[in-house]
Amino acid sequence: MTARTNVAGATNFVLQEAISAYSDEAYTNAKKLSGSGIVGSNPNIDTNTETFVGQVRWFKPLNPTVNVASLTDSTNGTKTNFASDFVNYVKTVRTHGAEKVNMQQVVTQQDGLAKVGRDFAETRAQDEHNAILSILKGVSISEALNGAAAGSGATGLGGQTFENDPTDKRYGFYVDLGASKAVVAPSTTVQGAARAEGFLNAFGMAYKDYEPEYAYLVTSPEVMASLRSANLVDQDRVVDGNISFQTIFNGKFRLIQTRAAQSLSAAEITKLNTGPGVDIVGAKTSFIVLPGALAMASLMVPDSVEIMRDGNSYKGGGSTSIWYRWGYVMHPAGYNWAGSADAFPSDADYMKVVEDGTAKALTSVGDAALADTVGSWGRKSSSALSLGILPVFHS
Repeated sequence: MTARTNVAGATNFVLQEAISAYSDEAYTNAKKLSGSGIVGSNPNIDTNTETFVGQVRWFKPLNPTVNVASLTDSTNGTKTNFASDFVNYVKTVRTHGAEKVNMQQVVTQQDGLAKVGRDFAETRAQDEHNAILSILKGVSISEALNGAAAGSGATGLGGQTFENDPTDKRYGFYVDLGASKAVVAPSTTVQGAARAEGFLNAFGMAYKDYEPEYAYLVTSPEVMASLRSANLVDQDRVVDGNISFQTIFNGKFRLIQTRAAQSLSAAEITKLNTGPGVDIVGAKTSFIVLPGALAMASLMVPDSVEIMRDGNSYKGGGSTSIWYRWGYVMHPAGYNWAGSADAFPSDADYMKVVEDGTAKALTSVGDAALADTVGSWGRKSSSALSLGILPVFHS
């Protein structure tokens, strides 16, 4: 749109309508899990290995045999044996690109690729968040197969209790609060901290006498509102790195609030409950995660930023493309990658199950009893007390 000036002596000039410079709309994606204390490092992860996967090895705890010496019995003493194990971790590479028509800048006065480059950090952080959330869900599916189906090779016995043996894989590493809410409504007998007793019980059931000093609680806005209404959020915050966390129960749980969908779908829970184990009742999920429960290591990706120009396109006006490439290993402590070892996994692959050696979505499993179905993240630790991701199912 144009306008003539009304300045004497310059009325024959045509001027451009006054417009503002471009500003950037703020991102309002779900609050990210990346950058929080649930992500740590593992010095044993080697990103320079060949193929798509690598291995981390360790020695298992001893199961010692103690002999009683004798002065009269010459029988040889029984020796103690030791064993080792390993887990597979998998690499993934992600790409992000855009293109501009070179001559477009003549009429727009804007570099078409500047926005993409300016916001690349947000793009990568969002991708890492999506991967973390998918792994959390993938772990919850794997553990649900143990307790609600037969993922451990035998009929599941449900989730964790105060009395179960943590080395028995027939118990999934999760807690099902059933029809109870994570934060129950107040009553004449239930007030204050007792309203969120479910989280404290879940933490105690999972870790028993090895309960850590603190953990991160990934909450939805709904659960967060319930905690506030119960006046459970501590007045003082905890500073962890550059992040200030709200806490409950005097710092026992550091709250990570996100609207990102943590729960399994109704179809997935229905499928899990077709197994021969104990059905899962809670339809919603919150995660209690220990510090550093997810190990992350960045990959050295060739040509991490590449610019390509085509001067012939657009009738000689030309076009320019830019591609960003990055990669990482993201691995939950105590688990083995049982998915495909022949490709870089997507976020959907992190949530798949393996049926008769084939990776597929849980809802696509053909066996109604899930007898030959295991999760892509197979538990490898001898004891569940070594695990760091606890799904809590609730209503």
